[in-house]
Amino acid sequence: MSLGEEIVLRPRFKMELPESSEAILARLEATKKSQKKFVVSRIDQHVFIKIPKAQQHFWSPQLHVEVDEIDEKSCVLHGLFGPSPTVWTFFMFLHFLVACLFIGFGVWAHSNAALQNSYALQIALMFFMVVIWFVLYFGGRWGKATGKQEMLALYGFLKEIIY
Repeated sequence: MSLGEEIVLRPRFKMELPESSEAILARLEATKKSQKKFVVSRIDQHVFIKIPKAQQHFWSPQLHVEVDEIDEKSCVLHGLFGPSPTVWTFFMFLHFLVACLFIGFGVWAHSNAALQNSYALQIALMFFMVVIWFVLYFGGRWGKATGKQEMLALYGFLKEIIY
């Protein structure tokens, strides 16, 4: 798995395994009590692997794993890295707010242009929203880079369990 320089802020991966999904899920669930390095929780076919609270920082990633059965002797594992749901929701809210403000300033600029008033302020504010969007994007990239070692540790832990 590569955590390279592509634009993806939440890397995904997929593995086909020559075991039943229940065997994989049972092994993942067994690690809840057998180790203290990661917090493992399971809800149906979904397993969440997280860094313990005491070691987390704002950008700490978590690994969401979904195990789907292909047949009785094989399954496919889908993995998704991302920040905690609270951080991700806040981050998406900020993106939505910036987009709404951009559209609002655009409507305001159009209204002023139709009324033959000056609309330089609105255009400047729209440009500022684009700058804020880039700041949010590069902030997300920086956050991903900050959590890269933890992502690799989570991925290594998962591979250790399933292989």
